[in-house]
Amino acid sequence: MSLMIVLTLLLVTVSTFIHYEVLRRLNDTLPRVAVVPRQTKVLLAMAGAMVSHACHVALFGFAYLLLRDQMGLGGFGGQFRDVISTYIYFSMETYTTIGFGDIYPLGPLRMVAGVEALTGLLMISWTASFTYLEMSRYWGRC
Repeated sequence: MSLMIVLTLLLVTVSTFIHYEVLRRLNDTLPRVAVVPRQTKVLLAMAGAMVSHACHVALFGFAYLLLRDQMGLGGFGGQFRDVISTYIYFSMETYTTIGFGDIYPLGPLRMVAGVEALTGLLMISWTASFTYLEMSRYWGRC
């Protein structure tokens, strides 16, 4: 169980670092981009944030693959198929807290899934705050 805690904390730390770096670089770079209209910079900020979220989903998806197939730390029930697209799908529905229930974690993977949902909630909220600031910066002075 302590291994799962360490691995879960590592996933959260890496996700947070990725998101921080993406948003920081967007915040630093967008004001200097002169070739696009000001309002379009909000779309660029959203695109960058989406890339960050996709990286988080992929990171957790590959972690599920590794933890289940290579380390034998839990499994999945429901309509699970052992292909990478299923891991990514499960990660996406967990990260966004949709949780359709067609695939569900078993054993120690339940903790990773719970922490991924919390991580997704925080990262999506962070993106919403960042987007609000970017909209204030580029739409407020049109």
